[in-house]
Amino acid sequence: MIRINLITVGRLKEAYWRDAAAEYLKRLSADCRAEVIELSESRLPDAPSEKEIQKALADEAKAMEQYIGAKGAFNIAMCIEGRQLTSKALSQKLMQLSVDGISTVNFIIGSSFGIADEVKRRADMRLSMSEMTFPHQLARIMLLEQIYRAFQIGKGTRYHK
Repeated sequence: MIRINLITVGRLKEAYWRDAAAEYLKRLSADCRAEVIELSESRLPDAPSEKEIQKALADEAKAMEQYIGAKGAFNIAMCIEGRQLTSKALSQKLMQLSVDGISTVNFIIGSSFGIADEVKRRADMRLSMSEMTFPHQLARIMLLEQIYRAFQIGKGTRYHK
């Protein structure tokens, strides 16, 4: 059974976001081993300098290292400059990775300042949910739903209409 990790910077603060994430993780448990790995967000002043932002992104990248450097992992950086896929295309990608023997798929969601360039370069794929900007908490729930939808498409259920 394939492992799906959402490697995120920051925590879900409101109970309704945590409840939504828990629901999708419960649904996904039939199809994969899904986990959300919450990394600490770097503390920055209200108006950080570019140097402070880059240092924070580098620190967050170090915390991600143990996951993105794991053997057999396929890393997907969630970033606005990434490719956009349909739900069916995401399903096909996840099913193909499983067939190819990939044991772990890491979806990497950075902080409000994004993901370090180093992490993006090391990623096997860059994925964008939209050209629009979403709050990170909502984006996490949307991604969990799309992963769940991808597995449902792969199984041919009626969930995806």
